[in-house]
Amino acid sequence: MAEDSKEDSVASNVDSDQQTPDGSLNNSVLADGSCLLRRMEICVAEAEKRSGKNAVSMQETFTVYLVETRPIDATAEGRSPPPDSLWRRYSEFELLRNYLIIAYPYIVVPPLPEKRAEFVWHKLSADNMDPDFVERRRIGLENFLFRVASHPVLSNDEILYHFLTKEHGWKEMVYETGFQAKADSRLRALSATFRVRSPHKRLVEMKHYSDGLQSHTAQLLRARTRVADRLYAVYKVHGNYGRVFSEWSAIEKEMGDGLQSAGHHMDAYATSIDDILEEEEHYADQLKEYLFYAEALRAVCRKHELSQFELEMASLDLISKKQQREELATGIVRTFSLKGMTNKLFGQEAPEQREAKLNLLEGLIAEGEETVKEKTAECEEHAEKAWVDILRFKDQKDKDLQEALISYALMQISICKKGIQVWSNARECFLKM
Repeated sequence: MAEDSKEDSVASNVDSDQQTPDGSLNNSVLADGSCLLRRMEICVAEAEKRSGKNAVSMQETFTVYLVETRPIDATAEGRSPPPDSLWRRYSEFELLRNYLIIAYPYIVVPPLPEKRAEFVWHKLSADNMDPDFVERRRIGLENFLFRVASHPVLSNDEILYHFLTKEHGWKEMVYETGFQAKADSRLRALSATFRVRSPHKRLVEMKHYSDGLQSHTAQLLRARTRVADRLYAVYKVHGNYGRVFSEWSAIEKEMGDGLQSAGHHMDAYATSIDDILEEEEHYADQLKEYLFYAEALRAVCRKHELSQFELEMASLDLISKKQQREELATGIVRTFSLKGMTNKLFGQEAPEQREAKLNLLEGLIAEGEETVKEKTAECEEHAEKAWVDILRFKDQKDKDLQEALISYALMQISICKKGIQVWSNARECFLKM
């Protein structure tokens, strides 16, 4: 019951009923009392293809995105100043997100849109320079900025603000935080195999939940690509009808006009499938966002496991040092060890040596107790903050996916109605013959 009441108290930052038609989020809706979107309009206005030399002096083609911002105060006062604008590459968005992941380990950091197309219906281009794919990625990058700038914690990060408003200098600020060294050490630790003795129950459950979310979303995307293949084949069959009716009309005098009109209806219906499936990709992109969100959620749980593992190792080390102190003080070795065998063979250490070791152990024990205290506080803080953010994420996910799936269902209903209308029109043509 306490968990339920806590979940109810966590306010959602995203009302998916206020999504724009292309699937991106309405920034005026996302803004809460203290977030950046309360103070600033944000837009990724356009994408542009450019050429240049990379780090190894080879020619490359890449895409840049125009990020525009405008203070909301100016708009509210009736003034409409031109927006501040700057160009960002996808890799710069990646750098920003990697920094946020390290700086806020307890937050489910919003994912970026895919760099290269996955789960794409095979008739559409998977080329990351394809204009349609670049446009969908532009929408995804704008959605990422809305997500981050509406988050109650991330939106107040200074580096995020500089990313949005400063053409140069923000990268230097990122590197000055030393995040890369922390990222490398964390990555090595997270990739290592370790087992936590006392895992956090709720976060373990959430880790399993993230696995299921990723698996089910991937299955849904695969099913959608299979359905798209079948739908494409059905539409193209109508093109065959159109060709037959048109050819038939050429040899019929009385029925020619009716057959030709029916053929035109069939041709128009057959050619509409490409636009339909391109539109479907926007709904697929919304599902992909939560496919990648699942990994971000799992990372938060994994980071807590690492902190818990470090706490347990520090506790075991402290217990070991206290046992060594007791053995030195009493001269009784409780467990089999090389030191115990040495004492039996060569006698006890001199009092001065034992006193020096005791003093050293006292210092190490004091340091160990402080380390355990810090690690305990770190674990508790991580678990508490992570759980609050996970509840916020789940509330957002439920609304977003419900809205996306309902919209997808309505789109399919509309498509079916158009198919019925095509055959109704063809029927009218046949009746007039």
